[in-house]
Amino acid sequence: MKFLFDFFPVILFFGAYKVFDIYIATGVAIAASIAQVGYLKLYKKKIEPMMWLSLIVIVVAGGATIILKNEMFIKWKPTILFGGMAIAIAIAQFWLKKNPIAFVFNNTIQAPAAVWRKLSLAWIVFLLLIAFLNIWFAYYTSTDTWVLFKTFGDMGLFFVFIVAQIFWLLPYLPDENAAPEPAPLNDAPGATSPVTEGKR
Repeated sequence: MKFLFDFFPVILFFGAYKVFDIYIATGVAIAASIAQVGYLKLYKKKIEPMMWLSLIVIVVAGGATIILKNEMFIKWKPTILFGGMAIAIAIAQFWLKKNPIAFVFNNTIQAPAAVWRKLSLAWIVFLLLIAFLNIWFAYYTSTDTWVLFKTFGDMGLFFVFIVAQIFWLLPYLPDENAAPEPAPLNDAPGATSPVTEGKR
């Protein structure tokens, strides 16, 4: 459900574009993004930093598209967003020495540091690839084709990547059925060791 919620403005953008044009679709996407953040604020749910970034970019790029009647501004939006996300992950990983992917999972998965580093690198490469593909479609294909890629290409690639990430992390998922290890006898409250017991 979260996956669909994140792509909610994109889906509405596609529907509005098919019925009207890219300028009305852009306005719908801006309104949907504001409503998305407003919903999370209203119900006191956590708003991820990347959602704030997405809102800022869609308002600025979308607003420029509508005011200046130039669709290239909105076409640059995914490239700016995904490129910015890749840069943010790289800064956190290599400069601040903090792994943002591990932070997202909130320590629910106990994977080695090397695994998290590889996952961060995978996200950086993936986001840069999506950013490049978006701008390529924006400049070298029709607006209809770009809208199709933005809606279904992005969504499909993200879905495949996230599924691959889940399989990558499967060996490190906590085993809920595993019985907890018994505490050593000499650590248990009131317990005695065999040596002490023999001296009684």
